[in-house]
Amino acid sequence: MERKHWIDNLRWATVLLVLFYHVIYFYNNKGVFGGIGGFGDYPECRQYQDIVMYILYPFFMPLLFILAGIGSRYALQKQSGKEWFRARTRKLLVPGTIGLFVFQWMVGYFNTVVAARQGVFDGMPAIAKYMMMAISGTGPLWFIQVLWLLCLVLLLIRAIDRKDWLYNICGKANYVVIILLGVLFWVGEQTLIKNPRPESLDGLLNLYKPFFYLVPFLLGYFVFAHDEVQEKLEKAWLPLMVCAVVAGTVLIVTTFGQDNTSPQYLGSPLNCLYGWLMCLAMMGWFKAKFNRTGAFAGYMTRSSYGIYIVHYLVIASLGYMMKMYTSLAPWMMYAILFFAVMLLSPAIYEILRRIPFVRWCVFGEKKNR
Repeated sequence: MERKHWIDNLRWATVLLVLFYHVIYFYNNKGVFGGIGGFGDYPECRQYQDIVMYILYPFFMPLLFILAGIGSRYALQKQSGKEWFRARTRKLLVPGTIGLFVFQWMVGYFNTVVAARQGVFDGMPAIAKYMMMAISGTGPLWFIQVLWLLCLVLLLIRAIDRKDWLYNICGKANYVVIILLGVLFWVGEQTLIKNPRPESLDGLLNLYKPFFYLVPFLLGYFVFAHDEVQEKLEKAWLPLMVCAVVAGTVLIVTTFGQDNTSPQYLGSPLNCLYGWLMCLAMMGWFKAKFNRTGAFAGYMTRSSYGIYIVHYLVIASLGYMMKMYTSLAPWMMYAILFFAVMLLSPAIYEILRRIPFVRWCVFGEKKNR
């Protein structure tokens, strides 16, 4: 099968959007969990830059799961299920578990430093602090942890549907069916717990959203891995993008100021409509305009996963220190943090991937590519 460069390009471009999102998110004042807080309380300080969160959050992670589903289909055409899952375990589960104790504990340090200021860690043994920092350092690695679980589910579905009946049926999807699949997107969001109990794991379930992300992952595998479906998106990318922009504009204008990660917000029909249309439009756009490669695109195709793994340390450390220990203007903090994460993340990846044991623990890579 000829390599589809548009999928590679869309994947690494979406990873860069994640980095940009986290720069804005780290200083948000809309009540979104995580980060260090904004430069004043909403609505007195409106922080219009937070619009970036409203634009990106509804679609960029579902899009990554769709692409993961497509990639899984292609990989399983060349590998046995056992070989594929072994490789997925090394690439996903190792960094999402062992990697926490080798590298991500540093992210956890900055995630827990506020709690330390409040005396939560007073009298706690050093080993216990280290364990808490490692677990707290999961951060963006929730994505690869969930993806590994979804790979397990996919193997189960393949064992049931040995003749590929579902895949063959999905290949016949027309434009109406493709658009209406957004209903499944909405159904997935309804699995979130609307009123999470503070003393339970409800909040963690809402953060990981495994039942929701199962939807785009399986749609990627069964629907969007078909050449015919990809060609339909390519032909319709412009009207899809126009519709997505209209839906997104209405969504932002009517909801700005709300916590855009709350279950109520995510489950709203307008949020789901916008998120789904953007997923379709982005796939169609990249299929039509970016189905090629070059030196930079080739590098990002190889490296974006590692950059994703390490990037949040730059944001958590530098973002925290600028906010707590400098009097820089907010715009300067955003600018410094943006350029730092875009430049230092690849540098950190390039260093770590050259250290054999660390490379395996942090990136799940056996050899230096």
